[in-house]
Amino acid sequence: MFEKLGKFIVKRSKIVLLVFVVATIIAGAVGSMAFGRLDSGGYSDLNSESAKAAKYVVDVFGAEEPIAVMVVDSPGELIDSPVVAALATEVEMKIRDHKGVSKTLSYWSTGGAPSMKSIDGKAGFILVYSDLEAFDWDALGSLGATLQAEFDGKYKNLHVYASGAGVITHSINHKIEKDLVLAESIAIPLTFLLLLFVFGAFVASATPLFVGVTAILGSFLIIYLLTLFTNVSVFALNLITGLGLGLGIDYALLMVNRFREELHHGHSVEDSVVTTVATAGKTVFYSGLTVFVTMASLLFFPLEFLKSFGYAGIAVISVAVLGAVIALPALLAVLGEKVDKGVVRKSAITPKEDGRWARTARNVMQRPVPVVLACLVVLGILAAPISGISFAQVDSRVLPASDPAAIASQVVDTRFDGLVGSPIEVVVPKGVGREEEITKFLAQVKTVEGVVRVGAIETYGQDIRVQVISSQPSRSTSSLQVIHDIRNLNKPTGTLIGGGAADFTDSQDGIAKTLPLALGWIALTVLILIFVFTGSIILPIKAVLLNALSLVATLGAITWVFIDGHLKWLVGDFTVTGTLDTGSVILVAVVVFGLSMDYELFLLSRIREEHLGGKSNVESVAVGLQRSARIITAAALLLAVVFAAFMTSGVTSIKMLGFGVSLAVILDATLVRALLVPALMRLFGERNWWAPKWMQRFTLKH
Repeated sequence: MFEKLGKFIVKRSKIVLLVFVVATIIAGAVGSMAFGRLDSGGYSDLNSESAKAAKYVVDVFGAEEPIAVMVVDSPGELIDSPVVAALATEVEMKIRDHKGVSKTLSYWSTGGAPSMKSIDGKAGFILVYSDLEAFDWDALGSLGATLQAEFDGKYKNLHVYASGAGVITHSINHKIEKDLVLAESIAIPLTFLLLLFVFGAFVASATPLFVGVTAILGSFLIIYLLTLFTNVSVFALNLITGLGLGLGIDYALLMVNRFREELHHGHSVEDSVVTTVATAGKTVFYSGLTVFVTMASLLFFPLEFLKSFGYAGIAVISVAVLGAVIALPALLAVLGEKVDKGVVRKSAITPKEDGRWARTARNVMQRPVPVVLACLVVLGILAAPISGISFAQVDSRVLPASDPAAIASQVVDTRFDGLVGSPIEVVVPKGVGREEEITKFLAQVKTVEGVVRVGAIETYGQDIRVQVISSQPSRSTSSLQVIHDIRNLNKPTGTLIGGGAADFTDSQDGIAKTLPLALGWIALTVLILIFVFTGSIILPIKAVLLNALSLVATLGAITWVFIDGHLKWLVGDFTVTGTLDTGSVILVAVVVFGLSMDYELFLLSRIREEHLGGKSNVESVAVGLQRSARIITAAALLLAVVFAAFMTSGVTSIKMLGFGVSLAVILDATLVRALLVPALMRLFGERNWWAPKWMQRFTLKH
C-alpha cells in the first residue's frame, strides 16, 4: 500500500504539493476564527449530582453565579462607618451602571449581611452579576477584564480588588495568549538553528517546519469546526502548537533521513521517494496511529477540558501524518538532490553505516544486567517523590503571584472566613412538609469540619434550598473531604449537594472512575498495534512497561518541582499550592506516553528491518540503533526545546506541561532508548521476535 502511495506521489508531486499548500492556507484562514470561540471552563462533569443541583438552582430558584467578586477594602476605618459606606455605595453604583452588568449585591446594599464582611471588619464584598450566557466565556472574560481595568486599584480612600469567574477567566486566557506568542518566538528560531545543525543544510532544515506549520494550521480548522458543536478549551492551543512542531520535527527527521540515505546509496530521486514512503512512511503512519489511540483515551473522561485535549491531539496527529506521508514526499520529489542545498555541516549530510551509536549499543549489550540495574536505580530516584503527589484544579493560583486577579483572590481567601461567592448548595426537591427532617440534617452539616455557616431555609414553591459556607477553597483537596462528609450524612430523600466544591469533587471522582478505562484502552490498543507492526509478543509488553517506568519517573520529577517548589531558577517562579492540576497531569501523562511510543516504533522499525535482512539479534540492534538513535536523539532534543519554551509561561499548568514533556522525551531518548532497550534486547535474544504461528498471520508484512 505504501509503495503504491509513493509511486502515486512521485508521478503527481507538483499537483499534490500545490493542493496541500492551498488547503493549508485555507485551513489557517478559516481556523483562525476558532480563537474567539475557545473557553477556559470545561472542568465539570455534566452528568454528576452537582450538575443536576446547578441546573435545579438556576431553573427553579433563578439563582445566579456572580461574574465578578469585588472586595472593597478600607485600610483605616471599619466598613460600617458612614464615610466608608458612602464611598462603597458610590463604587457599587458605578459598577451597577456598567454595560453588561445586570445587578449587584453588597455588604452595604443587603443591610450588612455578616457573610459579606471580612474577619477584621475592614473589607466587604460587592457581587457583580450579568445576564450574559453562563458558558459564553469570551463575553464573560471581556466583561471581567473591563471591570478589572476600571475598578481594580485605588478609589479615593479605599482599595478595590477584582476577582471572580469573569476576571480570572480573562486573566488566564490573556496570559496564555501572550505566553504562546513568546513561546513560539523563542521555540521556532531556536528550533530552526538546531535543525540546521542536525540536517547540515538550509533546505533540509526547513522541511520539519513545513510539516509542523501545516499540522498546526490544519488543526486550527478542525478545532474551529468542533467549536460549532461543542466547547473546546483555550488550553488546547498550547497542545496543538507544541505537538504540531514536535511531530513535524519527528516525522520529517525520519522521512528526510531515509530519503538522503537512499540517494547516497545511488538510487534515483523517484526510487528514493518510493522507498522512503514504503519504509519511513509506514513507520510514521503506525507511529502516528499509536499516538492517535493514546490521545483518544482523553475522550473517555467526562470533563470537556480533557476532551478538548483529545480533540486537539487527534487533529494535530492526523494532519501531521498526512503532511509527513503525502505532502513531504511530494516536496522531496520536487527538491530531489537540492534537499542538501545550503550546506553548513558536511558531516551531517551522509548517514554513517557505523559509529558511536552502534558502539554504544554493542558496549551495552556486553554487560546488559548492570546497565538495566543502573537505569532502574536512576528511574527509581526520579520517581520517588511521586509518593507526595496531591491533586486539585486550576484556580487563580496558576497565575503569577503579582497578577492583580491572583492578588484579589488571595485577599478573598485570607480576609474572609467563608467562600460566600461560591457556597455549597443543598437542594431538596419537594422538601416542603419535611422541614423537621431537613433541620436535623442541617444540624449535622454544621458539625462537619470545614463548614463555617449554614444559611436559612429558603422555600420556592414545594422546593427547598439552603446555602452552606465552607472555609475551604472550592477547587482544593480539602474541599473534597467536606463534600464527601456532607454526602455521607443521613440526607433527606432526593437531596442534591451542589455548588463549586461539589462540582470539583464530582469532576475529580469522575476522573478517578474513568482512569482505569482510559489506561486499559491505551494498554490494549498499543499492545495490539506494536504486535501488528513487529510480529512480536515480547516487544509490545516491554515497550508498555518501559514507557510506564519513564512516565512514573517524570511524574515524580514534576511532584518534586511543582509540589515541593524546587528548580524555580530553571522553570521560573510560580505559586506553590501543594497540589497539581489533575487535568494537566493526565495530559502530560498521555502526551508523554504517546511520544515515547513514537520513539519506540522509530527504533524497533529499523531494528526489525535489519533483522529481517538477515542480521543477528545483536547486530540488528547495533545497526538499528546507529541508523535511528541520531534521529531519535535529535527529535527528542528539538521536541524538548519546543515544549521547554512553555516554561516561560506565567501560567503554572502550562509551565508544568513544558517541563514534564521536555524532561520525559530527553529521558526516554537517552536512558530508555539508548541503554535500556538494547540491554533488554540482548537479554531476550532471538525470543524478542517470537510469536505463536497462528498469530503471525495478523502481523504487518515488511
